[in-house]
Amino acid sequence: MQLARTQGQYQTQSPMTSAHIAQTMTLLYMTSIELQQTIDLELSKNPALELINERRCPMCGRKLPPEGPCLICSQPKTMDPDETIVFISPKDDFFTFSGNTSSSFEDYSEDPFSSTNLDLPTYVLRQIAPELALDEREIAAMILTNLDDDGLLSINIAEICRYLHVPPSKVEDVLLRIQRCEPIGVGARNVKEALLAQIDHISETSEVPDYVKQVVSEDFDLLSKHGFSELARKYRITVPKMKNVSDFISDNLNPFPARANWGTVRNPNDSKPDVFNQPDVLIYYLNNKPGNPLIIEIIMPSRGTLRINPLFKKAIKEQTGEKHEEWKKDIDKASLLIKCIQQRNNTMQQLMSRLAAIQKSFIMQGEMHLEPLTRAQIAEELEVHESTISRAVANKTVQLPNKKIIPMSMFFDRSLAVRTILKDIISNEPHPYNDTELQAQLESQGISIARRTVAKYRAMEGILPAHLRRIEKFATA
Repeated sequence: MQLARTQGQYQTQSPMTSAHIAQTMTLLYMTSIELQQTIDLELSKNPALELINERRCPMCGRKLPPEGPCLICSQPKTMDPDETIVFISPKDDFFTFSGNTSSSFEDYSEDPFSSTNLDLPTYVLRQIAPELALDEREIAAMILTNLDDDGLLSINIAEICRYLHVPPSKVEDVLLRIQRCEPIGVGARNVKEALLAQIDHISETSEVPDYVKQVVSEDFDLLSKHGFSELARKYRITVPKMKNVSDFISDNLNPFPARANWGTVRNPNDSKPDVFNQPDVLIYYLNNKPGNPLIIEIIMPSRGTLRINPLFKKAIKEQTGEKHEEWKKDIDKASLLIKCIQQRNNTMQQLMSRLAAIQKSFIMQGEMHLEPLTRAQIAEELEVHESTISRAVANKTVQLPNKKIIPMSMFFDRSLAVRTILKDIISNEPHPYNDTELQAQLESQGISIARRTVAKYRAMEGILPAHLRRIEKFATA
């Protein structure tokens, strides 16, 4: 016997049947779009299943307010920063249309929860389309179809204005919103504008060193020529501090937004990344204030409440024979689907609660703090089969408090912390270390791995061997 929380009460359930287990596992593996498609298909062919336009909390069953999450499940019991609140919210909480009555979810047919390989203009348009009025979409489309290989705008604003008969202010407004999409800075008119857009984005969630924005804005050409001494005199700081400014820019900013993921015509990136327009799980601080409890919000794709059609239940009592049996099967299928979705939600909630407890340092402080963890360990703690965890993790993404979206599988990437430390060692090496020296450096930090594993991790991070790093360093000196 096991206890499961459904419709706001703790109810005793008998062991799940084989059909229940099979369908729960199938739903658990599905992406959000696949789950929504399954629900839509069942609604179209099963008269016993009904979706009512009523916002209810997927966890406790209470009616939700017109906007926002459940006022009970989303609230902390204490202000203890170690407390983590995990709850599930309906999909419609994650779409904001900036008051545009001409925009709606139905206006944009592509599902924003899907992950797929996209070209850059389509990827950006999917992010911004719901926020644009119809005439603004024409402007966005023209901007995005005139990006060069680096993701920069290749035509003048004046050309767009003449072609579409719109004022420059309207084009500038759309362009600014495009530059805030991923990759940040896309659509900029030049490298400097792309970098400034990225600096503004970073400053919203973390601290940007002094002089970074000013140097990019006013002295970018001199910075490009490594004129550190002249820049240091101008800003009345030391040369090492100016080099730190330069290091921050080179480490955190990308002058060519499209190159990281889409490559160029001369050097294409064949392995296009998985593009996640919306995460499956949001992790953030209560009231967006670091130090407050962590909030974990799991997105449920259904926008209404599934239930057995009460008229159908009433009508079946009047049926006999084969018709009665057929309708009873419809009710059983509908009931099974609803229970399996509840079980899926329960599993995701338990999984994210445990992951947040184990990987809290990683969530709050970054990759170097990732704890070694396997799916088998989590499965043992939650008393489920390892395959259940594998299905729950597959194809899911999580948005961290720093707004970075990662695959949920990254929580189980046992090499990530080591690779991050390895990158840090190489970035501060006095001379290009070979793999044996890198192995020794890791050993001094308490990390014991084979030399061939060092080479593997280095290759995974796209870092050249020592002799090629030495040549590259000499060429740029």
